[in-house]
Amino acid sequence: MQLKQLEVFVQVARLKSFSKAADALYLTQPTISAHISALEGELGSKLVVRSTKEIQLTATGNILYGYANQILGLCERAEQEVKTASSDIQGALSIAASTVPSQYLLPRILPHLRKRYPKVFFQVFQGDSSQVAQRIFENGAEMGIIGSPVQKAGCVCTPFFSERMVIVTPNTPEFRELDGTISGQVLRASPFLVREPGSGTRKRSEEFLRGIGIDPRELTLAAQLQSTESILQGVKNGLGISIVSGLAAADYVQMGSILSFDYDSPLLDRQFYLIHHRTRPHSPAASMLLQELPRYFQGEIEAGSLKAEPTS
Repeated sequence: MQLKQLEVFVQVARLKSFSKAADALYLTQPTISAHISALEGELGSKLVVRSTKEIQLTATGNILYGYANQILGLCERAEQEVKTASSDIQGALSIAASTVPSQYLLPRILPHLRKRYPKVFFQVFQGDSSQVAQRIFENGAEMGIIGSPVQKAGCVCTPFFSERMVIVTPNTPEFRELDGTISGQVLRASPFLVREPGSGTRKRSEEFLRGIGIDPRELTLAAQLQSTESILQGVKNGLGISIVSGLAAADYVQMGSILSFDYDSPLLDRQFYLIHHRTRPHSPAASMLLQELPRYFQGEIEAGSLKAEPTS
């Protein structure tokens, strides 16, 4: 038996008419007759009796009618529940993120997402860009956010947000006297704080320095620290200067704890990337994140709330 045959049979039984069943199902009357004949042939029993006035079910037809209603009802219920389950965004979503996204981007959007999707539990794992890619590759996280694109088999990186990096210094007289302009000579002469190898921030910082004619190996390194927040605290306390996310530095600059400087170079612009596995299917929550993150941050950029202009 085929579901279509049962559907035709139920409509004929309910409407007691081949022509009315044909209209209800948008089929021709010969097609209705063919489905009923095929069903009777398969079951080896007469199911309906045609009279001059209306269609009547036989005893076996009445038996089949009861079961057919149950079968079609279960099919409809299954379809509804599957659609509901696939559209109801809930459950745990594991996100691996490098330092700046995990500490400064995700905390901005997660409250917004929690209001819209209260059944989602966000698990955020922090590591540098290469560690995030490895976690995605090993299926330790479903989605990732990184500050530098990586080449990893089976992984896809998609840019979704850009920002301006800044040079940050202690808020001391020697740097205040620079009057908002920092030179390559000052960069060469100052002790530097850097992130660990593998960090997207460090990679982009070194690209910028080489772009303005400074070999990163020539810098006087004061410390290598594992997070942007540690670097900002080090700068605040006079340990050295650094190049960091403008978004991360904004609160420190606003409070007057540090100074920030721009430099005429496009290499201080950088992208953040969503990373996920190319072939693994996305959960509804992961699909939601892929759609919501670019939309949210584009809205913030257009509203001006994500601008972190260097000031001194």
